[in-house]
Order: sequence, then structure tokens, then C-alpha cells
Amino acid sequence: MEAVKKEKKEAVVKPRLRIKLRSFDDKVIGKSAKEIIEVLLREGAQVKGPVPLPTEKEKYTVNRSTFVHKDSREQFETRIHKRLIEVDNINPRIIDSLKNLNLPAGVDIEIKMV
Repeated sequence: MEAVKKEKKEAVVKPRLRIKLRSFDDKVIGKSAKEIIEVLLREGAQVKGPVPLPTEKEKYTVNRSTFVHKDSREQFETRIHKRLIEVDNINPRIIDSLKNLNLPAGVDIEIKMV
């Protein structure tokens, strides 16, 4: 039993980065993901992704008229596209290069250490 416990303790979990991208525009998020991957590969990281996550769709129904004409309505929807990138073999240079990266205004980036 002691040998099994020692083996479990010796298994070291290497830190990795999980990068989540969110945007309303599908083309912009694709270009941003490609740019991030190019920077990571230049720094020598192992990259998995971009993995497309399910698109969030929010639908809104609004009356066209303010008072009468209840049956006349308009429908709108917003779509939030998401991508996931996982990075192994990280070092401080990779984190610095991600901080200095210029992304378009419509892209939200979330970096988490896992």
C-alpha cells in the first residue's frame, strides 16, 4: 500500500492555461483565436484548440406599437460565439506575450490557470 501512495504523490500536475474567448461576431473571434495561437506557438507552447463552444442565443420580442396592435411584434436575437484554447508547457514569457496582445474591441478574453 505504501508503494501505491508514493506513486500518487510523485505524479506532479503541470500547470496549464485555459483561454476563453467570447464575441458577438464569428469572424472577429476566429481571427483573434488564430492570432493568439500564432503567438503561443512562437513562444514554444503546446496548444490545443481553438475548440468552438456552443453559441448562446438570446431572443427578444418587442411590441411594434406602444398601445394598440398587440399582435404586431418584432423579434430580435443576439448570438455570443465562444472559443476555448488550452495551453500546456507554459512559462513566464508566454504570460507576458498574452498580456501585451492587442485584440479587437469586440472580443472578451478570460485567462485562467488550471
